[in-house]
Amino acid sequence: MAKSAEEMLSSREFKSLVSKRWTVSIVLTALLFIIYYGYILLVAVDKPFLAQKVGQSTTLGIPLGVLVIVLSWVLTVIYVIWANTSYDNEVKRLKEQL
Repeated sequence: MAKSAEEMLSSREFKSLVSKRWTVSIVLTALLFIIYYGYILLVAVDKPFLAQKVGQSTTLGIPLGVLVIVLSWVLTVIYVIWANTSYDNEVKRLKEQL
């Protein structure tokens, strides 16, 4: 049975889907902030630690900075995989009910 848009917006399924999306988004955003600002705080607070040599001429700060960038990509990939496998299927199922 087809639902109206108003019924769909007030349904428990739709509200649950919106809640899941917000939860995933907030968690991933919080992780990104922790990673990024953790690195920035480390630069501000413990420069000698980051100045340690790794190899001949590279300091520890460079690989950690690269790691921050790579982890941001990883968080993006996690969101895309979640969206493609779970969220999009649920949206499609709800659209079919309209």
